[in-house]
Amino acid sequence: MTENIVLKRVRLFSKKSKLIEEIDLLSAAKRGSDEAFEELINIYKEYLYKMAFIYTKNEHDALDIYQETVYKIYLNIDKLKDSSYFKTWITRILINNVNMKNRHVNRFKDVEVEDYIGEIEYSSIEEKIDLYDAIDVLEEKYKTPIILQYFQDLTVSQISKIMDCNENTVKSYIRRGKKKLYDLLKEES
Repeated sequence: MTENIVLKRVRLFSKKSKLIEEIDLLSAAKRGSDEAFEELINIYKEYLYKMAFIYTKNEHDALDIYQETVYKIYLNIDKLKDSSYFKTWITRILINNVNMKNRHVNRFKDVEVEDYIGEIEYSSIEEKIDLYDAIDVLEEKYKTPIILQYFQDLTVSQISKIMDCNENTVKSYIRRGKKKLYDLLKEES
């Protein structure tokens, strides 16, 4: 039993240490340290790439979005007011880049999804493909919060900051998006 308590304390200490290190890196990057910026991006590179790939479902486009996002983070890092919102801030930059690319290309790509989404369950590859297609058809205002909540494990509060709208609006988008997904999947079955 005491071993579990020790492990929990070690994990908590580790999380706090990582957070402190991240805040220190962010402060140094804001002061112009390229090395600190590079270390900070290394912490988030996998997250950023996965998010870009979820939206583009294409390695080349995901890399383009990732690179453009890192570039914009570098140019604007001094504009971030609250360091505790760094992940939210970089996610918003990435989503804005995706939306900009979609506007310029004027097409939508399939969305790569994980093994489940909320209460929607499926057991076959065909159902999984149907889910991909259904998410792809959703309007952006429904697609974004669903991806962020179910595949990036962000809270409604974090999503509201990324989407620049209030939490009740995000909850409404998620609820309506799930309903639309349910209806779309029901039509196909």
